[in-house]
This record gives sequence, structure tokens and C-alpha cells, in this order.
Amino acid sequence: MNVKPDFSKGHNHAETAPAFLSVWNMESYYGESYIVQNITFNVHEGEILALLGRNGAGKTTTLRSIARMDSPQVTKGEIWLDHQPLHTMSSHQAASVGIGLVPEDRCIIPGLTVEENLQLAQIAPPVGWSLERLYDLFPRLAERRKQEGVTLSGGEQQMLAVARALARDLKVLLLDEPYEGLAPVIVDEIEKTLRIIKEQGITTVIVEQNAVRALELADRAVILDTGSIVFDGTAAEVLENEELRSEYLAI
Repeated sequence: MNVKPDFSKGHNHAETAPAFLSVWNMESYYGESYIVQNITFNVHEGEILALLGRNGAGKTTTLRSIARMDSPQVTKGEIWLDHQPLHTMSSHQAASVGIGLVPEDRCIIPGLTVEENLQLAQIAPPVGWSLERLYDLFPRLAERRKQEGVTLSGGEQQMLAVARALARDLKVLLLDEPYEGLAPVIVDEIEKTLRIIKEQGITTVIVEQNAVRALELADRAVILDTGSIVFDGTAAEVLENEELRSEYLAI
């Protein structure tokens, strides 16, 4: 009899190190349809976690649940950020304590320049990320600061969306398909920026269909399959495990 391999070994890394972001037994649904069921994982401070899986596995739902968006609805479980209960907060409150979600469509505000998009997001006075510091990190945005944000190229809009999240002095950056539709040279540039952000101690969770690139960037990986976690371990383990990649990532 063929037995389906169990790739969930080493699932709970919180047993060996304190977690900065913790998702415990979370269930989320849209309408009457449950998308994620009893998922638990931890992310350590300054870590990059790749949240992977096939289309429909529940990755975006998980990000939106952490960010406390109105949809999906979280019906069970807890979400903690640095000892603060995100599961009791609204999306606005979650943003105020350091959660920043960059959605797949980037949500650049029409009619506003690059600088106005950043200023709208920035807390006053900025604690860690002034406009000058953001422009140092994203020189292209500095060059286009007076240009309307929605007229930027796709890669520049992605940079603006990340910069706008940083402007809130965030602790956790949630990225949903940041490489979608971008040329490899632009992806290289964004990855370089994400590594710099990591050096600043910011924790990142990245959802990305280009699993290999996400794994090469990440420290650890969590793989979802039909709303449940099937693997929680290092990114290197996934890259080295052909059976795991084939079973759940089709690579």
C-alpha cells in the first residue's frame, strides 16, 4: 500500500526559539466556505518566511487574516505579534502596531503623486522611515516623486507599495505575489531591497507563485495544501527535497 509522505516534521519551531509572529489554530472562511483550517505556524523576528502552495491553497487568505482585513472572517484561533493579540484588533489597529500588507494589486491611490502616496501612509512624526530614508532605499521613487503613482511601471509600483508599507514603521511586512508580471531584472532589484529590509530587523512573510525564487530568498518555508499546513521547515529543505516540491509545488 502506498502511504502519502508526511512532510510536516519539525512543524513547531517555537519549541526552540521565541516567536515574533504566531498563528495558532486559525480557521478563516469566505461566506460559508472554509479556506484555512486549524493552521499553526511561527515566524521569528527578522526572518523571511515563504508561504507557499498551489493556487487555492489558502495563502492569500492567511495573509489577509493576519492583517485583520474584513474579508475573510477568522472564526477560530489566535494571532499574536510581539505579545500583542492581533486577533482582537481591526485592520486599522493591526496596522498601527506594525502589520503592513502589500496586496497583489498594490492599491496605489489614483490622483496622488509618489510622494503623496508615501506621506498619506506615514505616521507623524516618522520614527524610523523618513521620506529621505525611503528614497535612499528606492532611488527610482526619488526620481519620480512628483509623478502620479498609478503611471509608474509595474516594478516601480511594487517598490512604491513596499515603501508605503515601510512608511508606517512596520514590524511585519506581508507580501502577496510581489513578483507577479515583473521582468527578472526588476525581481532582482526587489529581492535586493527585501534583503536590506531584513537587515533592518523587519520580519517578512512572502506569498509567491515563483516558489524557487521565494525559497532562495527565504529562511524558512510553510507549505499549504487545501487550507492545511503540510510542511514547516527551512527553505533549504524544500529546495533539496524533489518529492516535496513535486507533490505540493509542481516544481
